[in-house]
Amino acid sequence: MAESEENVNVGAATPEASTTPRKQEMVGIVSSDKMTKTVVVKVDRMVRHDKYKKIIRRTSKFMAHNEIEGVTIGDKVKIVATRPLSARKRWRVTEVVQKASN
Repeated sequence: MAESEENVNVGAATPEASTTPRKQEMVGIVSSDKMTKTVVVKVDRMVRHDKYKKIIRRTSKFMAHNEIEGVTIGDKVKIVATRPLSARKRWRVTEVVQKASN
């Protein structure tokens, strides 16, 4: 019985078994940067239509907090979920994946 308790404790100490959940991440295109320290990010996802089985593109818009300088419309950015920062902001820009080609 002592062996099984010892193995349980060893397994819980590994990083894979930690109980902290991963933050939700998404990659999207900046569609508006007119607000101070806030950008609107469009995220596309592909879903299959239930009846016709065709693949359809669905777009969601997220308001994200932006501390990074130089993020403009058309940039591809990575956003991560965070605590509510305002009435509509629950995301934060973590990095610019690709700059817009202007």
